[in-house]
Amino acid sequence: MNTGTDTVTPPPPKPADKAAEGVNWLAELRGLAFMLLAVLGFHTFIAKPFYIPSSSMMPNLLEGDRLVVSKYPYGWSWVSASFHILPRSDWRIFPHTPQYGDIVVPVPPYHDVDYIKRVVGLPGDRIAVVNGQIILNGKPVPQKVEPPIRIPIDANMTCDPYEYPGMAVTLSTGQRVCEMPTYRETLPNGATYLIIDHKDQPLDHYPEITIPKGSVFLMGDNRDHSADSRAPAAPASAPEPTGLGGPVPLQNIGGRAEFITFSLDGTTSWNPITWWTSLRKGRSWTTLRPAIVKPVTHKAEAADTPHE
Repeated sequence: MNTGTDTVTPPPPKPADKAAEGVNWLAELRGLAFMLLAVLGFHTFIAKPFYIPSSSMMPNLLEGDRLVVSKYPYGWSWVSASFHILPRSDWRIFPHTPQYGDIVVPVPPYHDVDYIKRVVGLPGDRIAVVNGQIILNGKPVPQKVEPPIRIPIDANMTCDPYEYPGMAVTLSTGQRVCEMPTYRETLPNGATYLIIDHKDQPLDHYPEITIPKGSVFLMGDNRDHSADSRAPAAPASAPEPTGLGGPVPLQNIGGRAEFITFSLDGTTSWNPITWWTSLRKGRSWTTLRPAIVKPVTHKAEAADTPHE
């Protein structure tokens, strides 16, 4: 007969029920706040994505392009902060001046909205526009006639017959394109790029001014459809901004356009298939820095006459 004392081994302790402990919402919110601050810091000091909402920079930028804008090339100012949360001011940290041909993101005088334009005049330059041609420090900026550019017609580029009369054509392949008169413009540092200019309109005539210190003169590449330094700025009471109202102070420039990440033709919907079918081919990773050629000699300049 067993007269020993029976021992009972207690069951192992159950693991703590984490669900029962509840979620540490303070820690979750703190982590989310740090993540948002990191994103805002990156957008403010390094780079941010940018969307092209208009045709003012055709043919180099199309409506629907997505691109990257670097925030540091010209230093930082009030406009660098995401969502323009800082008050307007004239301070700049580590200031630098853009180069001819840079594509930059300015803010008009009375509205906190981002534009995108090209630098065509630097501080101290004398600039005028005569019959659509830039006159820089008394010399015409060369404009060489190029073959008409053909931009595919899609939902984001409709080739409106009112704005682009007679330019919508059908190719032998059946593709519909907008065929536009094109010129190659070359600035004094050799920066060269294409522009579109198809009619005579008031902004093709701009009296000579001297660009103030700390400012630059900006124009869109689609010269007849760009509210830029040539156009007056809308007052603060206006519902929407218009032009830039002359030379733009450098503290009102928020960065430099670097490259296109991808481009959409305007047919994107909630259907995931359209996320692929709406992508324009051949535009991803296109650089937005202008090509640089050997500066034009006086003899070559004389050969280029203003277009009509």
